[in-house]
Amino acid sequence: MKAVVMNRPGDRDVMDYVAWPDPQPGPGEVLVTVAAAGVNFMDLGVRQGKAWTDTPDPKVMGVEGAGTVRAVGAGVTDFAPGDRVAWVYAPGSYAEQLVILAASLVPVPEGIDDKTAASVMMQGLTASHFATDFYPVQPGDVALVHAAAGGLGLLLTQIIKLRGGTVIGRVSSEEKAAVARAAGADHVIIDTAGEFAQQARALTGGKGVDVVYDGSGPVTFQGSLDALRPSGTFCWYGPVLGAPDAIEIMSLPRSIKLGYAVFSDHIPTPALLRQHAAQLFDWIARGQLMVQATTAYPLQEAAQALADIESRQTTGKLLLIPAGR
Repeated sequence: MKAVVMNRPGDRDVMDYVAWPDPQPGPGEVLVTVAAAGVNFMDLGVRQGKAWTDTPDPKVMGVEGAGTVRAVGAGVTDFAPGDRVAWVYAPGSYAEQLVILAASLVPVPEGIDDKTAASVMMQGLTASHFATDFYPVQPGDVALVHAAAGGLGLLLTQIIKLRGGTVIGRVSSEEKAAVARAAGADHVIIDTAGEFAQQARALTGGKGVDVVYDGSGPVTFQGSLDALRPSGTFCWYGPVLGAPDAIEIMSLPRSIKLGYAVFSDHIPTPALLRQHAAQLFDWIARGQLMVQATTAYPLQEAAQALADIESRQTTGKLLLIPAGR
């Protein structure tokens, strides 16, 4: 099979599209033919040497995707060859084939195509965690969503709206503002310098927002603090873009609550993984959650896809498509 590997930590030149040994499923495992693999900031962190440091190089990149079961290992009863499946975390997903634990797979229902399924696993489950678990949005809540035109931001905006919340989206350009509005953002702030807090507070009549979802790195950290109402919640994520300096907890203003949200805490068991994924698929099937236009690259152009997501100039979800899919 063909796969995309990184030979050492570094820039895009450390990635190669190579022939790689065909995997074989062991007990409890499933062999999947990959139809589409998701591109995520997590992958950028791996390439830069910030994650998977215990796994020797060269290693196959990627963690997310959708495809079809090709074979199953001993003891697997939940899936059979021909079943359509998706996954949110399986190292080695930038490949034509993948072996994954059956417990890490979710069934993909009829009516949900492979590209859609691959597009909502990582970002959809993360958005679900943020808006229904880490801070369960209630009707009337006002949320500030950073990177509102990105794949995660677009899904998060829609889930907040489904729960009766109001969304203030922050984006970096007028083009992205139009994308965020199309997803349902009630207000959009165009900002690249981290000077958005005053606008956000003005949009709430000076009260501040109930919750901030911020994965934009240290440049926005102080502004997000300033935008919150008393006892508001700061949902921090996205360490690939860097973290703020050490925080003096007694300096936190207005009794706010600050936490680092990790999507894996939303799906700690196979049952919860499948329950939350099924909810996403149901929203999509009902037309309540729209997956914005994806950008698809051939698998061999994975280095370019990661460069594009790193540039912060993309909107929606980026996918890699193996040859012949």
